[in-house]
Amino acid sequence: MDSSEKELLVYNAQESPVLAPPPPYGISPHMMHDGLASAEIGLSGGAAYPPHPYSYAQGTGDSIPAGEGDIPPAYIDNEEFMSSSLENKDVRRAFIRKVYAVLFCQLLVTFLFVALLRFSKDVQTYVHRTPGLYYASYGVFLVCLIALSCCGNLRRRHPWNLILLGLLTVSMSYMVGMVATYYEADAVVMAVGITTVVCLTVMVFSMQTKYDFTSCHGVLLVCVVVLFIFGILCIIIRNRIMNIVYGALGALLFTVFLAVDTQLLLGKHELALSPEEYVFAALNLYTDIINIFLYILMIIGNTRNN
Repeated sequence: MDSSEKELLVYNAQESPVLAPPPPYGISPHMMHDGLASAEIGLSGGAAYPPHPYSYAQGTGDSIPAGEGDIPPAYIDNEEFMSSSLENKDVRRAFIRKVYAVLFCQLLVTFLFVALLRFSKDVQTYVHRTPGLYYASYGVFLVCLIALSCCGNLRRRHPWNLILLGLLTVSMSYMVGMVATYYEADAVVMAVGITTVVCLTVMVFSMQTKYDFTSCHGVLLVCVVVLFIFGILCIIIRNRIMNIVYGALGALLFTVFLAVDTQLLLGKHELALSPEEYVFAALNLYTDIINIFLYILMIIGNTRNN
């Protein structure tokens, strides 16, 4: 082999593109990656660092250590991915349609549970007489949440990902319906209406604004810690005004989380979800909306108490 052929081999080796694997750290649904418990029905869990479901839409191009397992690739610069898949937006649009279809089914199931438990006297009486069902639902919810948040391979394995998401949705729906039985019917209806308006407004705003909410995870972590501590104080002190303030802060915090998760879904900012993570994306949006509803319901209920 002469010197010219050696130079050609060296040149080709330097010019060949290298697709960097995802980083070996990650962010799970909010109460998992923040390692804290949320209010009302406990979107909680321990701090976990599973394989990263997010990819960088606009990166620096720095290399990232290789991960383990069959993890979807993280497109660091995203140039190759943008030119091959997102240029015509077919992949991203199909991903968004799938996520919102799953989310619609989840919210429909929750709405039916709330309507049945709140407006049926017989069902409401049975639910109040069997509190064990609530705690059982709570346990199922936590197990499914931890599995979907911390097990990256599991949440991408069909049909187990949909089965776990279905169990989580049913258990969450039962708990939300149980909470709704302790409020007046018009308060529940009002909370549903306000939540719908707020969520639609936030989603549309997140799609149109140029501000990158996906870079706010550090600030949101601090806010979650503050909200968690404030929630403990509300349990100890039991003051109506403090409960209203707590509900307002919780609704505001999860409204920002909803904006973050919407932008992660769109893939136009610093961080973006992999198109294979449709179950994870639907889980994030669903828990955001449910928490917003519960906090708004808390505000309405406490403002009516004398």
